Amino acid sequence: MGLFDLTGKRALITGASQGIGLALARGLAEAGAAVVLNGRDAGRLELAVAQVPGARGLAFDVTDYGAARTAVDGFEAQVGAIDILVNNAGMQHRGPLEEFPEAAFQQLLQQLLQQLLQTNIASVFNVGQACARHMIARGAGKIINIASVQTALARPGIAPYTATKGAVGNLTKGMAVDWARHGLQCNAIAPGYFDTPLNAALVADPSFTEWLEKRTPAGRWGRVEELVGACVFLASAASSFVNGRCLYVDGGITASL
Repeated sequence: MGLFDLTGKRALITGASQGIGLALARGLAEAGAAVVLNGRDAGRLELAVAQVPGARGLAFDVTDYGAARTAVDGFEAQVGAIDILVNNAGMQHRGPLEEFPEAAFQQLLQQLLQQLLQTNIASVFNVGQACARHMIARGAGKIINIASVQTALARPGIAPYTATKGAVGNLTKGMAVDWARHGLQCNAIAPGYFDTPLNAALVADPSFTEWLEKRTPAGRWGRVEELVGACVFLASAASSFVNGRCLYVDGGITASL
């Protein structure tokens, strides 16, 4: 079991104030890692840090390249190495494409895409590159990007989100191809449908839950704790020759018709 022991490692988890990010922070801490939680809202972040024994907070906006670089460089210089990065920060937008008002289409679409692109894709690059530069110098590092079941599939009403999560999957491959020779393993976890604040509207919708239970072979919503094992695996020595992969944790939904 030593292959999965993260004692002596430090992990930075973005978007860790709630939901999947907070659950992964707890799980990595239980596996022995010293965890650093990131979020934009310092107040919410402080509350989350208090829930994880021994955790630190590092507040910065992952969509701001300069802020991410400054925060990571400063932390490395003042505190120590970030051995594991979990790029979890993300956002969602739901609405039928056909309902965009024609007159406002361009403005709405540009604003929406800008927000989604910055939060779901640019943040992965921003924090990933900032951490990778230090990892490359040390010849070792783990980067875990949080993709989605929508990396492989699509569902009505979330086309822009689906596009961004598809990009996360391919950016993960690009990171692996460029950085594997420097000793980094870059992979992604693609959650299926999990009961999180991001999915609160869907969880509260009986008709959607009924559809999901029929569509998913496991017959239920996922629990955020069920992502921890995959994260510990990808963060540990157990995955030393795993690179550029997207691990679906989805109750079998991508395996079924």
